Amino acid sequence: MDWEAIRLSLRLAGCSVALLLPIGILLAWPLSLGRFRGKVLLEALTSLPLILPPTVLGFYIIVALGPRSPIGAAWEHLTGARLVFSFQGLLLAQVATNLPFFLQPLVASLGGVDRRLLEVAATLGSSPLGVYLRVALPLAWRGLLSAMILSFAHAIGEFGVVLMVGGNLPGTTRTASIALFDQVQAFDMAGANRTALLLLAFALAVLSGTAWLRSRERPWA
Repeated sequence: MDWEAIRLSLRLAGCSVALLLPIGILLAWPLSLGRFRGKVLLEALTSLPLILPPTVLGFYIIVALGPRSPIGAAWEHLTGARLVFSFQGLLLAQVATNLPFFLQPLVASLGGVDRRLLEVAATLGSSPLGVYLRVALPLAWRGLLSAMILSFAHAIGEFGVVLMVGGNLPGTTRTASIALFDQVQAFDMAGANRTALLLLAFALAVLSGTAWLRSRERPWA
């Protein structure tokens, strides 16, 4: 078992969820409660990683973070290192890839919150942001928890984008899914079996947990 790759996967997934929390909570507000032009386009853009081939998504992330891009050039100027094929670049790629896995359960849960409660909070003088943060978001805590669990789990198992943006650098970008790929390539079937079983058990536990959370969701509407 490649424990170094597993530890890196856990650290990468944890950091990506930490970055997704403020981004996802901010984006879920207009997607769940907002009425504005361009909402459909915003929904489509944030859902793109669900259907795009990982190679396509990985290619555009490499273009966006490469040394010729403004982001990549600024990073190289500040740190002296390239963003692509680094842990930080891989982290940004994970955030982009896992955004829909964070947004969808949270937006669905927010959509089930009783609008009358939000209207009462607004009539009591709370601002729209206050209504969202102090009323809607706490009532949708199961959706928020499901979002964190799903995005964490998907970050653990992501392969295509990780390989394209991060490569296969032990201790830096070599995650558990990449380690499994290497074990199969090296005909280490016993090691591959152990890694695959670990990832399978983890995925099953995550799906069971999110299914339980959905079953406990209160029918607000």
